[in-house]
Amino acid sequence: MGPEHPESPRRLDVVTDMLMTLRVLDLLAHFEPPKATREQLLRVHDAGYLDDLERIVPEYGYRQIDLDTLMNPKTLTAACFAAGAAVMGVDLVMKGQVKNAFCHVRPPGHHATADRAMGFCFFNNVAVAAAHAVAEHGIRRVAILDFDVHHGNGTEVIFDGDGRVRLFSLFEQGLFPLERGEQPTGDGVFSGLPAGSDGAAVRAVVDGSWRAELDEFRPELVLVSAGFDAHVEDEMSGLRLTDADYQWLTAFCLDAAGRHAGDRLVSMLEGGYDLPSLARCTAQHVRDMANL
Repeated sequence: MGPEHPESPRRLDVVTDMLMTLRVLDLLAHFEPPKATREQLLRVHDAGYLDDLERIVPEYGYRQIDLDTLMNPKTLTAACFAAGAAVMGVDLVMKGQVKNAFCHVRPPGHHATADRAMGFCFFNNVAVAAAHAVAEHGIRRVAILDFDVHHGNGTEVIFDGDGRVRLFSLFEQGLFPLERGEQPTGDGVFSGLPAGSDGAAVRAVVDGSWRAELDEFRPELVLVSAGFDAHVEDEMSGLRLTDADYQWLTAFCLDAAGRHAGDRLVSMLEGGYDLPSLARCTAQHVRDMANL
């Protein structure tokens, strides 16, 4: 999205480098995903929206989608592979080929609605994954645990009223896309925290209301929108989470999958723009998923 944009290719590079430094990379199974098909994308996105995105791909340079979101000639291809990774992750887990999967992808997805790109997002990767699990694997209850510092508004509106998918969203109040003080209106579990909140506040919310709601919902598959931009070192937000807090969130997600979903969990990268903290926390997230 441009040389100074926080959503840069370096985000993936630093995580890979950290996994290599920790001598974890070679212990993981690696898969190259296909592009998501039009059929898979149409489960959550409007046909006209997909057509419009293809129509406006620039031949060179950048096309501005909104104040913060830009498209270059390769953006749509990258977004198709990111959504394809989400689908492949679900397939691998549901077929028992792996216990869980992490989709190391960009651009992120949870702000994309059925008919609009925004917030660095074009296709809603986690929503594509959830819809695929329902349509192709007969999953009746999917839980999406979203701990990105920005509320996953796209995921919210896509599944509002759909009893098969429940969104659990942890976010900072007053940040995009709720910067004017709006509140989520869907039927998920939404936990907004004021700027300055630390890990103790996050743990109280998640271990309280989230755990009870998950026990009632009893998901057959757990999906994670893993954003690491609530870290105290990340200038994109005002929450004050630490590396240890993200390790605790990972453990919570794994525990939820273990108690209800036969350990079936697929996590996909969302935000996180301070490169050192992103590298540490994402690598630890993967390491803990792999029990290394």
